Amino acid sequence: MQHKALIIGNSDGIGLETTKRLLFAGWNIIGISRSSSPISNSAYRHRIADVVDNSYIEILEEIVSEVELDLCIYFPGIGELLNPLDMNNEPKVIDVNLTGMVKTTAKVIPQMVRKGNGHFIGISSLADELISAEAPSYHASKAGFSNYLGGLALALKSKGIYVSNVRFGFVDTKMAKGNIKPFMMSVEKAARHIEYCIAKKPVCYTAPKIVIPLIKFRKLMIKLGGK
Repeated sequence: MQHKALIIGNSDGIGLETTKRLLFAGWNIIGISRSSSPISNSAYRHRIADVVDNSYIEILEEIVSEVELDLCIYFPGIGELLNPLDMNNEPKVIDVNLTGMVKTTAKVIPQMVRKGNGHFIGISSLADELISAEAPSYHASKAGFSNYLGGLALALKSKGIYVSNVRFGFVDTKMAKGNIKPFMMSVEKAARHIEYCIAKKPVCYTAPKIVIPLIKFRKLMIKLGGK
């Protein structure tokens, strides 16, 4: 039986690479993103929508009414440095990074629960552990993202549904901003980590692990600086 996946935010970057790998592995995939997809494959269908639009919810409802999903991966993420003179983009960061993911789970998880199996993966960030003066909306959205998926994983464990929160450091995509990007990871390597998570279904997965001590050190410095 062919596995079926819904991948959100997959027209470029890690989402695109992951889609290609799953298609090669024999998956049947539906993708949703803001732009068209470069993929041409009989096992692939693509829909164009922004996760903040009403049409996105309508598309999700249509998909879950037609297809029994085994896997859903949420990739979308945006982030901008804070401009105190123009904060109009701040709400959208929360809408895309956090609210869009929660809206997605609200549509796909009930179907998985009814059929008794399924796997939801959300792509978060190591930024979820830090308070940031440079990009507070991004860090706050990822903190909420990781916290929500952690709670959802606990709530759904007894129902046969797996929820994985994947936390990356810097990946070589258009999302990687800032002058300092330690231990930058390639898109291909990031996709391999996601393949591992699809197979092993961890509740929380962090890569690269070498960044974890740096995050803890920065948290300590922020704490000491606030005294």
